[in-house]
Amino acid sequence: MSNHSYSKCEINAIQRAISERRDMRHFLPDPLPDGLLERLIEAAHLAPSVGYMQPWRFLRITDRELRTRIHALVEEERLATAEALPSRNDEFRKVKIEGILNCAEVVVVTLMPGRERHIVGRRLLPEMDVASVGCAIQNLWLLARAEGIGVGWVSFFDPKRMAALLEMPDGARPVAVLCIGKVEAFYPRPMFEDAGWGKRLPLNEVLFENRWPTDAGPTPTAY
Repeated sequence: MSNHSYSKCEINAIQRAISERRDMRHFLPDPLPDGLLERLIEAAHLAPSVGYMQPWRFLRITDRELRTRIHALVEEERLATAEALPSRNDEFRKVKIEGILNCAEVVVVTLMPGRERHIVGRRLLPEMDVASVGCAIQNLWLLARAEGIGVGWVSFFDPKRMAALLEMPDGARPVAVLCIGKVEAFYPRPMFEDAGWGKRLPLNEVLFENRWPTDAGPTPTAY
């Protein structure tokens, strides 16, 4: 064991948070404990970012009417997605995809404007700003799970219309609507897995060595 290792108990706690993290859709309306939202955002802000650009920005939605309008955008895209799945249209419509109107807090995670000025690590991979935001969201998600708080990542929206609704400056881009709040229970497995939309791939199908294997098939699709 490295001299820099955490204790076995601490390692187990981290592994537990990772394995029990869930994309939640069902929430209780109870408010979060005082100061918890700020600690979750702070955890997100401690994430790694390419070139240390820290591209994330967070919009806490406290206006109930605005939350309702965000929900309407998401609902519109949910129905459009169902129409794009003709073979599983009815099945998809039964899957709950968000808890925007019921959760304690809604936070929209966005990319900052002016990102083109940051070229370190992005000159040939400009999408690394999105990857950095994903790391920030994961930080928030894991701390929330350790605190017994649910988080749901909603991506069903037109980014241009969401940006206009939130009066975002040119160049800024919404990436996620996060539903955050207390839950009655955490799902034992991912919701989409329980709904028959896929299963966790075995490690030997995602871990290769040196070169892409010739017998590696495409990822199976659930629709």
